[in-house]
Amino acid sequence: MKIGCPKEIKPQEFRVGITPNAAQEAVGRGHSVVIETSAGVGSGFSDEDYVAVGASILGTAEEVFATADMIVKVKEPQPVERKMLREGQLLFTYLHLAPDPAQTKDLLESGATCIAYETVTDDRGGLPLLAPMSEVAGRLAPQVGAWTLQKANGGRGVLMGGVPGVGPARVVVIGGGVVGTHAAKVAAGMGADVTVLDRSLPRLRYLDDVFGGLFKNQYSSAGSTIELVRQADLVIGAVLVHGAAAPKLISRAQLSEMKPGAAIVDVAIDQGGCFETSHATTHQDPIYDVDGIMHYCVANMPGAVARTSTIALGNATLPFMLALATKGWKKACADDKHLLNGLNVHAGKLTYAAVGEALGLETVDASSVL
Repeated sequence: MKIGCPKEIKPQEFRVGITPNAAQEAVGRGHSVVIETSAGVGSGFSDEDYVAVGASILGTAEEVFATADMIVKVKEPQPVERKMLREGQLLFTYLHLAPDPAQTKDLLESGATCIAYETVTDDRGGLPLLAPMSEVAGRLAPQVGAWTLQKANGGRGVLMGGVPGVGPARVVVIGGGVVGTHAAKVAAGMGADVTVLDRSLPRLRYLDDVFGGLFKNQYSSAGSTIELVRQADLVIGAVLVHGAAAPKLISRAQLSEMKPGAAIVDVAIDQGGCFETSHATTHQDPIYDVDGIMHYCVANMPGAVARTSTIALGNATLPFMLALATKGWKKACADDKHLLNGLNVHAGKLTYAAVGEALGLETVDASSVL
């Protein structure tokens, strides 16, 4: 199969969909790999690194899309890229369709087959292609939250760990999954007073058993959530519903109950955000003020640490990319129910129920298109 990787064009996105190591693996299995020139530079990979392992360099994204049977990316295709997709082509990338009707419409009209990293599953009920970026975003969240809290950025001027004689910042993490756990570990490591909220008692028991001495946890009822948010200096939104729009957990009216200058980091912004006042921002202009509360809502947080993120993502996507290239998407999905769960769009049909529910669109069962 001809595998193509264009350069990411979303603002301030420096990751790349295929690393030289992944390209080498694909070439070694008899596939051809084409990379848009300079696609890997933001992650520290030169064109020469790809050529050295047998990949070919093409000058434009148009050439990559025209040549490749499968397009491998990081972020959802931008409008100009969606116009390059063609009927029968395979797209393998993050999509996050639930809050994005325009992208969904374009992908349906393209006739392409689109498999979303974020809905591929595993035997443990996890999301193996989302997990590496969730780990990165979770570890970044306290770091960018601490920056947002600085007075020069509009925040309360509170130091995460405090100093002798002055208490630490109070951090509330809403959601105890992969993002929330990593966020809590780092925030606690910075010396903050951290509480994790979740609605799963088994998850809370796990967090207590493993991290009981490092941070606190509490059941996430509406009352307990707003009570803790009122006291917080930093709130990290880390809630995920597989493939669906994130639930809105804090309303605009409730912002008035927070401390002036408190900070919100909405890691769920890719799925629409879990605060009513959230809207996507970029690394270039990451924060904004709503009613005195500073919002950090960058939609591609892991792009800030592109090399770490690219390698971590590539490690996770490689086996699936090779299966798709070697077997073709139909056999690969037929052989692996977890990869089939990643199928969101095929030949003008929406195949992921949570997206259809979020957007009010008709869906078909993914297995029916095999």
